[in-house]
Amino acid sequence: MRLLIVEDDFVIANGLVRALTQAQYAVDHVADGKLALRAIQDGVYDLVILDLGLPAMDGEQILSHLRQHANPVAVLILTAREDVATRVQALDLGADDFLTKPFHLEELEARVRALIRRSKLGNNLPLQCANLNLDIANKLVSIGDQPITLSARELHLLETLMLRMGKIITKDQIMESLCNWDESLGDNAIEVYIHRLRKKIEPSGAKVRTIRGLGYLLEAEQTSAS
Repeated sequence: MRLLIVEDDFVIANGLVRALTQAQYAVDHVADGKLALRAIQDGVYDLVILDLGLPAMDGEQILSHLRQHANPVAVLILTAREDVATRVQALDLGADDFLTKPFHLEELEARVRALIRRSKLGNNLPLQCANLNLDIANKLVSIGDQPITLSARELHLLETLMLRMGKIITKDQIMESLCNWDESLGDNAIEVYIHRLRKKIEPSGAKVRTIRGLGYLLEAEQTSAS
């Protein structure tokens, strides 16, 4: 899951980035409203944590722009404003949830999980390919009824492939799904993760194919008729 934090208080922002990264999310951060809008338009996020009081463009303007352009990304408003009118305005503009500062980190993380689970349920999750099952909301992978253990990056890689089953995923797209802005992976590292994932899911009948010069795709392995 990829999150964007839009917050100009760097103490709060750094704490959120650290906590959510430890919770195995890929997390980006911007402190400026215009930069936030550009990031959302250029990237693919599962959730935006949006402060209302921002320089250059405030949170309500960002939210209004997103919904006017039919951007469905889930938005959690985070603000020091406590009045009911602000809460109602944000929800009417299309916010999915609202949390007032100061807040408990455990509650914010629970709201993040709930919003992502709610948005993913609309995509007919859990996902299945052959006998391989992925429950994104609960981060569970199984072959049939038997759970298997994946590292955080292997799980992100599998999610990226399963959400686009039968379609080619480029190395750049995989890189974006595995890394924050301040991280990078080389081609060799991606190939290592692909190799590890292949070995772990091999008994399921799901196969990660290499499409030379283009990328990878996940599909159910074809079996010949007897």
